[in-house]
Parts: sequence; structure tokens; C-alpha cells
Amino acid sequence: MARRFALGVMLFAGAQHVAPLQAQRAPVLQQVALPHAYYWREMYVPQVTSGPSAVTWSPDGAELIYSMQGTLWRQRVGSPVATQLTSGPVYDYQPDWSPDGRTVVFARYAHDAIELELLDLASGNVTPLTTNGAVNLEPRWSPDGTRIAFVSSLFNGRWHIFVLSHEVPDVGAQHAAPLRITDDNDSQLPRYYYSKWDHYISPTWSPDGREIILVSNRGHIHGTGGFWRMDARPGATPRELRYEETTWKARPDWSPDGTRVVYSSYLGRQWNQLWLMTSEGGDPFPLTYGEFDATAPRWSRDGNHIAFVSNEHGNTSLWVIDVPGGGKHEIVAGERRYRDPVGTLRLDVVDRAGRPLSARISVTSAEGRGYAPDDAWRHVDEAFDRSERQFEYPYFHSTGSADLTVPAGPVHVEVWRGPEYRVFRADVNVPTGGPTTRRIILDRLDDLPARGWWSGDVHVHMNYGGAYRNTPAHLAFQARAEDLHVVENLIVNKEQRIPDIAYFRTDADPASSATFLLRHAQEFHTSVWGHLGILGLTSHYLLPEYAGYPNTAAASLALTNAAVADLAHAQGALVGYVHPFDTKPDPADTTAPLFYELPVDVALGKVDYLEVMGYSDHLITSAIWYRLLNCGFRLPAAAGTDAFPNFASLRGPPGLVRVFVRSGARLDHGSWLGGLKAGRTFVTNAPLLEFSVAGRAIGEEIRVSQEMQQVPAVVSMRSNVPIDHLEVIGNGRVVATIPLDADRMTANATVMVPVKGSGWYVLRAYSDRAEMPVLDLYPFASTSPIYVRVGDQPVRSPEDAQFFVRWIERVESATRSSTAWNTPAEQASVLRMLAQARAVFTK
Repeated sequence: MARRFALGVMLFAGAQHVAPLQAQRAPVLQQVALPHAYYWREMYVPQVTSGPSAVTWSPDGAELIYSMQGTLWRQRVGSPVATQLTSGPVYDYQPDWSPDGRTVVFARYAHDAIELELLDLASGNVTPLTTNGAVNLEPRWSPDGTRIAFVSSLFNGRWHIFVLSHEVPDVGAQHAAPLRITDDNDSQLPRYYYSKWDHYISPTWSPDGREIILVSNRGHIHGTGGFWRMDARPGATPRELRYEETTWKARPDWSPDGTRVVYSSYLGRQWNQLWLMTSEGGDPFPLTYGEFDATAPRWSRDGNHIAFVSNEHGNTSLWVIDVPGGGKHEIVAGERRYRDPVGTLRLDVVDRAGRPLSARISVTSAEGRGYAPDDAWRHVDEAFDRSERQFEYPYFHSTGSADLTVPAGPVHVEVWRGPEYRVFRADVNVPTGGPTTRRIILDRLDDLPARGWWSGDVHVHMNYGGAYRNTPAHLAFQARAEDLHVVENLIVNKEQRIPDIAYFRTDADPASSATFLLRHAQEFHTSVWGHLGILGLTSHYLLPEYAGYPNTAAASLALTNAAVADLAHAQGALVGYVHPFDTKPDPADTTAPLFYELPVDVALGKVDYLEVMGYSDHLITSAIWYRLLNCGFRLPAAAGTDAFPNFASLRGPPGLVRVFVRSGARLDHGSWLGGLKAGRTFVTNAPLLEFSVAGRAIGEEIRVSQEMQQVPAVVSMRSNVPIDHLEVIGNGRVVATIPLDADRMTANATVMVPVKGSGWYVLRAYSDRAEMPVLDLYPFASTSPIYVRVGDQPVRSPEDAQFFVRWIERVESATRSSTAWNTPAEQASVLRMLAQARAVFTK
């Protein structure tokens, strides 16, 4: 988590390093100028889910309108019939019913923006309220129906509260420009997950329409902030009612009688539940309990009920709770009445023998809008190429059969089951009314487990604050659909809480099988030294779980990654650096402090693997890896997606990037970790690689008594998407370029590679741009090294050693300048460790 460390953003010198690829993929909603977009995008911005995501009451309390599957639905409480109100190549969210009952304001995602729209319930007409191209969210009618408060990124890309006047009854009338009522303030606080600029979100009106309560992080470092109350006008001064950390989902709602506020909180817990506080703050108490999320609460107009969204069953669902009393009633759309003509599509995925295959499936209309079964977890990519599609790539996982309701007409179907299977693509015409069935046969490219190679993702977070509540059984289902054999669930904190801490165990999760292993491991967080993956703990989870968090008891930098690695190794675990680099670090760039500890810990023998593929740029990361290899360190390649499989919006599911480990005919965790540490690996998001040099396999060593002119390298590649480059890298430089077959998806060759002293070779493949359905920056694969030893000659590179000497000197400078120490002795101890590592590179 919290990836992308600032390391100094300048280019490397030296011809051996590949220039970064020109990015065609671009993130969604770039109007928002906040760090760590993968957090606020999932936890705050609405995302399409098969179940409900937001709800509003009718003025008489008899009906609900809610967002589901990216459209708005209307349902009477106590009735199973849900009627669709909106449709088309758009996604609609966050409805709020007007006090007069005539209209609904809501947020619509289309054309790379989220705008506010007004739905006239009598005619069904939709009229835009904003056209500013920003991200406009959480609209709320004032009690008299003359104004709408909402959140927008319109001002400098930061979340502020705006108020829009709506004083005329004509739905098509012009509206005055919205007024920003919150002040823009540079807090100067060291917020790691949030901007230094204060934000303001989640407004709710007082019953008299004079004030609002909102959520803001004014004056606080951690979390999205506490609750503030202010007059609903520009220039008003807010006053803090109560501070809690919160993480985007508090969404307070003021009671109709004005005395209470319901909100969602994980105070002292791992999951969000509903809490009540007074409208003056005070001490809150919980209204609901459970190991799941209860969010998005809304009072009925009579104050006797609260509707909310729950993920108790995994997917999202809509509930109403009685207040007082606590009786809960689920609102189920048992009968759905669609606005436009639809048909049903059944997809059956099988292998050549006719056996059902679980898989990842994408079904889209001509405009790129996604569709999924009513009970499936819907997911979308975090970025897309605007020249190819209007929306990010949507998908769901299937056990082998899937039934969907889709608009009548043509839809595009795409099926993926990991890199060992060919991608299936087809267009299907679905008639109105009647069912259509399509049988899909997936052809296998290779069966690597049959040859002792087992794929794994060493960086997955089963639950991390997303829309869904994941379980080991469901995570195993997701992994099987990606044809993944090992999942390392890295349990980790999300600020104060650790969502999956109750699942930690030192043996295999019961969801494991003979061909699938789910292990609960750990990621150690710091805001300074870099993040560590810890695999195979044999005794206990390491606590505290993080270090370097300002204004907490864990603020000191004394708990370095080296110290954490020692604690992990004492339990027999493997330690690796995760999601390393998006930009090229340059130790000569002194514009920002540099704390990243990777070369220090490699020099001190603390690192067992590196995520050469992760939530990062693979070629940039490889360039740093090559430099470390050139200094004589033997560092195996691993791969970790940093997947959040309980998110609706994420960069790839588990197994997007994966490491294949040669560990034997039987899947065994100890053997698999042993193979990883020994470097019998290759990493990939699509291409499958085979590589040997002078008869030696990946991870092995060639020993020669004197320099040879050349040695033979045997190379093979198969891929289910096109590849542009296949290269043998020797000591950081391209020493052989392998021609690809006409389809750019296969290659087989024997080439001669030079031997110029001791060193190493890897085989790598990559493309110059993204290739769907690989939900990554670009297709990429690399083997771990095959090492060559010429006599007793060590592997050395003065240039690369000097690079890391400068790097560690920068870390030493930042360490001396920091005041985040409990005692001077802590600082002195860290400086001694850094000097020891620097001496290794100097030598």
C-alpha cells in the first residue's frame, strides 16, 4: 500500500538503461489533485457495484431511490419490485430526492467527468445542473428545496463544499453559478495519504436549512477528518464538533428533529458501522455491530428509520433499521423492471474437454459501458486509453457460467484466464426478451504446473477498505478465475485499523487445496523507509505494524526496515521490497529528502527478493535491480500486484502480475518459498518465458575457469497478447535481441551471448504500450538471473556502486536532518547502520 515513494525524479545516465515507455493509459478523473488516487477513488468517489451503493427516501417515507449497477432504481418499501429510472452509456450515482417529491438530483459519470443532473420523476427527463468538467459529488437538497449543497473538485482540484441555488420550479431553467462556501487552506501538515491542503466533504443540512455539518481534516494529519458545523454561506467559520480519523466513508446525515447525526465509523474496530452522536458532537455510541461495513446512512423524513448500505454478505446490499428498536429489513430487488429493451445472455466457459473453467469476463456495449450478473462483484480498471474506449475496462469473475441482463443489441465479450490460456473475444447480438447462450472454449498455451512451475502473487490485500467484504473462500475463487496457484495475503494497516488481522495464521488457510495455497502474510508500512513484504512468518504478526507516522507514538524513524527484517528472519520468514519505482530515482537530485532504504538493506543481506513487477513501472524497477546485480548481490525477481480484491476500482485483480516458481511436481509452500529465494523464478503479466545459458537453468550458475568468447542461450516465449521486444540482458545491457514470429506472440531461438567477466543474464519481454486485457502499463516479463562466474573474479561495477554510495549519502543526510527520534541514541544507531551499508558499496 501507499505506494510510489518520492525518490527524486530525474533520469539515469548510462546507455544500459531503457528509457521509460510513453504512457497511453491515463488515470480516471485526473481533475482531482490529491495523492494516492487509488484510495479516494474507491473509498469516496462512487463506483459501479451490482448491489446498491447509495440511497434516498421519498418525502412520505414509503419509497426509496437508490443507485445499483450504475443506474437509479425506485422501490416501495415492502415491495419486491424495483423500477429502473435511468439508463444509457453513463453511470449514475448518489441520488437525493427533493423535498417536494418531484425531482431527484444525482451524480452522473460520463465523458471523463462527474456532473450533477436533475431527474424529473413525472416525465423521466434528465437535465444537467453542472457542466464544469470537474468531479461533483454528494448532492443534498436543502430542507426547503431551494438549494443543493455538494462537493466538487472545481476549485484547484481540491474537495470543497459548494451551494447551488434552485429557486425556480421549472426543471429546464437556468441556474446561478454555484458558490464555494469553504475556505482554501494550506495546512503545512505532513500528510502522507492526503494533500497538505485541507479538504471538505459529505455535507448534510440542518432541518432549518441554515447550517451544514461536514467532514474535514482541518488541523489534523491522519484520516479524512472529523465533523465540523458551519453556516451554509461563504465566509462562515466552521467549528469542530468531534475528531475521528475516518477514511472517506463517514457520510453524516442530520436527523429530521435536528438533535442527532448518524454516520459511519470504524472507531476502535476494523470495520465501519453506524454510530449516533448529537448535533453538537459529544460522545457517540454505536447503532449497529458486526465484522462488515455499514455505510451511507440516510434518515427517513419521520426520523423512525435509517436506510444504509451493507457488505455483510460480501456484495453490497440495502437495509433499513428501525430507530428505536433495531429491527433490520433488507430491501431486495426481486423483480426488476427495465427502462429500455433488454435481453439475457448466458456465457458458459469450458476447456477443450468441455469442463467448466472459472475465468475473468468483460461484457461491454458499443460505448464501452460494462455489464455483469446481478450477483457478481463488478470491478473496473483504474486507467484507460481515451483513444480506445470511453470508460475504464470493466470485468467480473465467473465460476464458469454467468447470466447477464444486457441492452438488446450487440455486446462485446472478452474472457481471460491468466497467461497460460489464450484470450477469447467475440461480438454477440442479444435480441429483446429471449435468452442467448454462448459457449466459450478457452485454449491452453501451456501447462506450467505439469512441469513444476507454480504461479503466485506475493502481494495481495484481501480487504482494504473497499466496497465489498472479502473472505478467504471468495479470494480463492478470484484467484482460481485468474488461474493463480499461490496468494500471499499481506495483512496490513489502513491507518489505525488492520482489516484482516483476525485472519492471520502461520499455516495454510482452510480455503487452500492441493493446487491452491492461500497464506496470510504481512506488509510492513513506513512512511519513510519503504514497504516490506514478509512471507512465511512462523510465530506471530509483527507489531507495531508501522513506523514513521507523525504525531503518533510510532513517529520515530528508529524502527528501520533492517530492524524489521531481522525480526522477520528470526521467524524464518522471507523479506522483500514491494512496489518499488514509478519514476527513476536520481541520488544527485537533492530537491527532496531521500529515505528509501532498499540499497542499504540489500548491502546488509536483509533482502530475500524484490518485486521486479509490482504496482510500479517494471522497466524502471528493472534498471535499479540491474544496478544491484552488477554490484554482486544475488536478488531474485518476484511479482506482486498489490491487489485490493475487495475494491470495485483497482489496478488489476490478484495475479495481474505473478511470479512463476519452479518448486516441484507437488505444490508445497515451503518448497515454493525456497524456490523463490533460490531465484528459480520468472515474473510476468502475459508472456511465458523459457531460458537457459550454457545448459544452466534460471537461478543457476555457470562456472568457467577463464573468459570465453561466447556461450549459447536457448530462448522461448509464448504470449496471449502481442509483444514488441524480446531481449537477453547481460550485466545490465542488451546482449541479444530475439526475433519474434509474425504474430508477435511466439519466439524460439538459440543465440550466442558474450562472456565478459563474472556477471549475470536475464531474459525479458515487453511491449511499447498497454494491451488489453492485461490491466497494466504494458505487457512485461523477466526471468531471474542465470549467473556466470569466471574463476574467482567477483561481479563488480564501480559506476553502479558509486550510484548507491551517493544514494546512501542522501539517506544519511536526511537522517541527520530529521527530528523524528525518541532519543539521540536512536538516530546515532541508524547512522551507524547506514555507514556500514555505504562501506559495502565503497569496498
